[in-house]
Amino acid sequence: MLELPAPAATLAQPAAPPAASRHHARAGFADFLRHMRRRWYLYVPLFAVWAVAYVRVFIDPTPRLPLLFNWTPSLPYKVAILHSGQHTLRRGDFIVFSFAGDGARDYPGLAGQPFFKIVRGLPGDTVTVVGREVRINGEPVGIAKTHAFDRQPLAPIAPTVIPPGHYYVQGTSPDSFDSRYRDSGLVRAEQVIGVVEPLF
Repeated sequence: MLELPAPAATLAQPAAPPAASRHHARAGFADFLRHMRRRWYLYVPLFAVWAVAYVRVFIDPTPRLPLLFNWTPSLPYKVAILHSGQHTLRRGDFIVFSFAGDGARDYPGLAGQPFFKIVRGLPGDTVTVVGREVRINGEPVGIAKTHAFDRQPLAPIAPTVIPPGHYYVQGTSPDSFDSRYRDSGLVRAEQVIGVVEPLF
């Protein structure tokens, strides 16, 4: 006589009770903690980097160490030394300043963030705009893009004479967000954190 297969319901394994699932999760987490204790030297630098990043983004973005790391393409340098404090700025100086431009209204995360740029214009210099080409004392220094990376429109800086205590700053990348744009604008002397010496 031919036997029929048992119904599928009788072949299925019963689901693990919730208590057993919790036990497996606790055991897995305990194994992970034991692994971390044995390999602590791998995790300490990782947690330190994340802690510094958290402080920089959510608590205080001001650089506290003299060694800076540049993560953006605005300038071709990735590592630099910061000389904090007030300095007499000259054209061509590399500086770090605390962002306070109007762009922080649309991008609140920019407020107070350290920006690494070159001083291109000094107090008394004349800034003009021809089309979207920005000039300082008649010399072209850059082209203002029409839109940001997220397609938000960008307006070039308004023509002006740079007032006392203000500086026109710029990056070398065409994508640099700098004084070319109204939403970035000129940098006030009190925003300047220090002069930077690029290393590489």
